[in-house]
Amino acid sequence: MLVGQPASGPAEGGAPAPPFRAPAATPRPAPAGKAERGPAEEHEWYIERLEAFAEQHRDRLEELLRAYGPGSRPASHGRYALIGQPETLVILERMETHPFGLRSEWEKELETVFLGDLEFAWGPRIRPSR
Repeated sequence: MLVGQPASGPAEGGAPAPPFRAPAATPRPAPAGKAERGPAEEHEWYIERLEAFAEQHRDRLEELLRAYGPGSRPASHGRYALIGQPETLVILERMETHPFGLRSEWEKELETVFLGDLEFAWGPRIRPSR
């Protein structure tokens, strides 16, 4: 499943990772085909991809948290429940790189209102739902 999985716990070293913060990373190109890389390599490659995404979109992510995250006016009305959750970084990365695939997988298992709210708040180039 691409989305909706809860975080597995604190970051490496036992301390919780701050939201949307990642060390600077230079992503390395992925090997040519999935058959050429094993699960550990795939996992490492995707972590680097998320780090690069977080770094590239740092200002936008911080604004998203301020405007729609916990304690904001929209959040106080019960909307935008995903914003501020650890899995949101993965969802946003998929929203930017593979929006139709994300929506297709999401609709199979989860309520679309949560994704719709996140799409609205993030403001992607393509809104598959509207």
